[in-house]
Amino acid sequence: MAREWLQRRQVAVYAGAVALAVALAVGRPSTAPVLEGLIDPTLAVLLYVTFLEVPFVRLRRAFRNRRFVGAALATNFLVVPAVVWLLTRALPNRPALLLGVFMVLLTPCIDYVITFTGLAGGDAEQVTATTPALLLAQLLALPAYLWLFLGPTAAAAVEIGPFLEAFLLIIALPLSLAWLTEAWAERSPRGASWQAAMGWLPVPMLAVTLLVVIASQLPRIGDSLGQVAAAVPVYVAFLVVMPPIARLVGARLDLPVGEQRALVFTSVTRNSLVVLPLALALPAGYELVPAVVVTQTLVELAGMVALTRVVPRWLVPDRSAAEN
Repeated sequence: MAREWLQRRQVAVYAGAVALAVALAVGRPSTAPVLEGLIDPTLAVLLYVTFLEVPFVRLRRAFRNRRFVGAALATNFLVVPAVVWLLTRALPNRPALLLGVFMVLLTPCIDYVITFTGLAGGDAEQVTATTPALLLAQLLALPAYLWLFLGPTAAAAVEIGPFLEAFLLIIALPLSLAWLTEAWAERSPRGASWQAAMGWLPVPMLAVTLLVVIASQLPRIGDSLGQVAAAVPVYVAFLVVMPPIARLVGARLDLPVGEQRALVFTSVTRNSLVVLPLALALPAGYELVPAVVVTQTLVELAGMVALTRVVPRWLVPDRSAAEN
């Protein structure tokens, strides 16, 4: 009952979490460092309860779906860079601003994209199975694209350590625990009860994630708002342009509805929470980059909540279900 109630009112729950986060960030900015330390644990719990809803048999099958993996890689590392390059032509020629925009828009998300995909009725297990390939590809592609777009100095400033750490702690660990929980549930009534109890947590945990991320990161923008404002139209345009492009790719490949929705979300959602530690570790002269990355996070989270409704209703509707 609680799970169904939350599913029906999930948008209102998320809107309340965002409003509370903004109020907390404005009224108590001193809490930001504490909340920032909770981002990774919160994401890990969110993905654990999300993975619990993905049966292992279906996930194992998803790993063998080369057509979807190929579509996700091609869209993210061939189409997206071209789109980002075009969108950034109107930005002022400020190295820190451009580096922040390129860093965040050229890296596909490997964490909460799984949750948003599931909420939109997309193939969450297919996105999950694709995360290792997306991670490896962005480790190789990001320095190359930064060198191509900004030159060798910007490319050399970025380290890959946070990408690997994030994958191990936020993806691999929750996924392993979810598999162990599923095996426990098959052998024990107590395990089955635990898995059932976790079933109502995805919506509340996503709300908590929105609260923690926004309340901890909004104060980071602070006095930089005027400088990073130029990036906001680019972020909004990316959210508007990429869904129909990904939809077209999915339709051309004749992917099932769930995979088309998954392709939309993996093409739109960016790896901002993993990129942020890279931005914070940049050398002197790039102090603006973290604020640029955080701004994308805030724009994206608002866009993702909207896309969970727009994608299944209008962009990639399930016409067979409607006919039945």
